[in-house]
Amino acid sequence: MRRNDTQSKPQLLTWLTCDAVHIDAASGKHTLLGAFCSIKAHHYPVTHPHMVWFLTITDCAPGNHRMRISMGLDPTKMQVLLERPFESQSPLHRINLINEIRNLTFGEPGEYSLLIEIDEEPLLATSLTLN
Repeated sequence: MRRNDTQSKPQLLTWLTCDAVHIDAASGKHTLLGAFCSIKAHHYPVTHPHMVWFLTITDCAPGNHRMRISMGLDPTKMQVLLERPFESQSPLHRINLINEIRNLTFGEPGEYSLLIEIDEEPLLATSLTLN
């Protein structure tokens, strides 16, 4: 679904990289465990066994949407790592998207660019440092 000009653009409220997310069954509260913003390695290539990219968005028009996350050392040559559908009930809702990333391999140290898109529209450009 492509955004129409009369609709507001989805807004990012939270972006975190962490080890895990626990959702309390009784309250629905999310507990984020082990937040981090860089990865240290002693040799390359290195494979990171498990991480979670946690997003909270709002102002998303009702209906079905598609989120895509791409990454690369060169921001002009990024590889799609994750593409998934999600649904919005109302632009007023906050939507938590929990994205588990397993066995992600990094060929060399550096500043890896990340691009998060909703319905092919950029939502966030950020980076993950490997040293």
